[in-house]
Amino acid sequence: MKSFKLLMIVVQSTLFGLLSGCLSAENKSVTLEDTTCPKCHMEIPSSHIHTATITRNNKVYSFDDIGCMILWCSQNSVNLPKVQPKVFTNDTKKYINAFDAHYKINEKTPMSYGFSAYENQTEDTIDFKSVILRMLRGEHMANPKIRKQILGL
Repeated sequence: MKSFKLLMIVVQSTLFGLLSGCLSAENKSVTLEDTTCPKCHMEIPSSHIHTATITRNNKVYSFDDIGCMILWCSQNSVNLPKVQPKVFTNDTKKYINAFDAHYKINEKTPMSYGFSAYENQTEDTIDFKSVILRMLRGEHMANPKIRKQILGL
């Protein structure tokens, strides 16, 4: 009988340890979610260069790459105009409405999609609707065929 009680104590202690470990893992994932991209799970750079955000259900989602934001929104049936997309601009170093920005298509970005936002229009830029269309078609720098075409290789 004593060995049975000892066995029950060991089993209960083990279960308690496992359950508390699971709960602490849940808390860590919530914290990580705020500092990582929900699409590719990469950390958001502290410089914010090439990053984007959306606001959905009173929660701000941050993305390490503009392309990640577009793909995540598409996969989650999110209507981009309704979630206030913002992009960090390379020239003025601040977040602006993604639809007001101008985009270069051939820059080095975290996920190699190549889209980089600018507040002031320069040569060879496209608008946000064109960026969305190109991302959804796979016409970005991460696609080797498109990369060769854009870089003229």
